Amino acid sequence: MRARRGEKLLLTGDKHACPVGGSALGILPIPDKVKSGEFHFNIGMFDTLEAARKMIEERPQLECGSIVATAVSPLSETKIKPDVVIVTGTPEQMYWLLPVAATFFQGGKMVVEMEPFQASCAYSTVYPYLHDTLSLSIGCFGCRKSTDLEPSEMLVGIPASKLKEVVAALERLVGPRGKSKIKTG
Repeated sequence: MRARRGEKLLLTGDKHACPVGGSALGILPIPDKVKSGEFHFNIGMFDTLEAARKMIEERPQLECGSIVATAVSPLSETKIKPDVVIVTGTPEQMYWLLPVAATFFQGGKMVVEMEPFQASCAYSTVYPYLHDTLSLSIGCFGCRKSTDLEPSEMLVGIPASKLKEVVAALERLVGPRGKSKIKTG
């Protein structure tokens, strides 16, 4: 969220504010209370400890220690090739990314996997990185509580391998001035 305001950051494990997200990103070990489900159960977001534990067990995550830091910056100012680009916007804006731009050239459908936690880490970053596909997130409790993500905003994670294709589709669909080229009526 700070990158969309122009900041460039290199976040090592000690700089990640959320140990749940840091563990999904493979930078930090999963805290015991998170792994057991106790953390999410105790904040009242799950009916049972088992339900909370299942959510953590099924989330996309990188192997602990496989990543040493995350570099974030506005895409226009990045100095290194990104692995994933995260776009924030309204449902209308996300519509043009998912499913329209994602399926523009090959057709098919978009399948979205999401949960109410780990929006920017697991589902907007790790999932696209691991599966080489775009991923939609409605935002999570943590990022909605701790950042400036607006109630009307969502996130889409785009793997770098798909970025040129998505941009090309958007240029053909919407054009450089943002006016739809889609014929209606």
